[in-house]
Amino acid sequence: MDWKTELFNETEKPLDRLVEGYSHTSVFRTLAFVGDSLSSGEFESRGHEGTPGFHDYFEYSWGQYIARNCGLRAYNFSKGGMTAKEYIQKFADANRFWRPEVAAQGYVIALGVNDVFNYKQEMGTTADICKEDWHKNADTFAGWYGAIISRYKEIQPDAHFFLLNMPRGGGPMDETKGKFAQLIRDIAALFDNCWCIDLFEYAPVYDAAFKEKFYLYGHMNASGYILTARMVDSYIDYIVRHNPEAFRRIGFIGTELK
Repeated sequence: MDWKTELFNETEKPLDRLVEGYSHTSVFRTLAFVGDSLSSGEFESRGHEGTPGFHDYFEYSWGQYIARNCGLRAYNFSKGGMTAKEYIQKFADANRFWRPEVAAQGYVIALGVNDVFNYKQEMGTTADICKEDWHKNADTFAGWYGAIISRYKEIQPDAHFFLLNMPRGGGPMDETKGKFAQLIRDIAALFDNCWCIDLFEYAPVYDAAFKEKFYLYGHMNASGYILTARMVDSYIDYIVRHNPEAFRRIGFIGTELK
């Protein structure tokens, strides 16, 4: 085995290969998944008159698939319909997600669909984020999103953050998704130990053919959540392998050791 070529190929791009079995995501023993319905394993149903129903099944969430595959513990800090603003203002406090007892070594944040598309929250820029005091952040998606990162950094200063972009859909929404993707890249560059999982750039297009196989009405089916788990797991694996110095002391996160 040529470990240099296998693990540190400089020409490799994210998602060039999907991991099988244990990946380098396994360097984390705890991961928290902050998100909306797609982070919650939500299945969409139809009643007798076609009325939609929405059901969060955490055991089907892609975060829990990653946890089972990598032997780590995953927290679902998520709920269908969640926005960054609601997370900061009500949801996390109501569910005691800021407790040090549930602090994680890493946080995977997948928010934005409800904020930008459903509630028309102003997207904003990194200028809306005050790293020194998140209370001063602007009332924009960027401001509330940045506040989530800052608040968790207060609890777990050495934690790593993985920020998800939305994948392309092959339609008119892609223009907004492209602007969103650049914002997430900018936010990842603003904070230490913060990485962008750029599904807009590297994931397959979620077009009609894709949704026929991996969606159930407006949300994913079980196979779709498994595929998402494999992509996110593979992307984190890629980041860890290509940035060994950043993850060298991962086992000390949450301890007094350096």
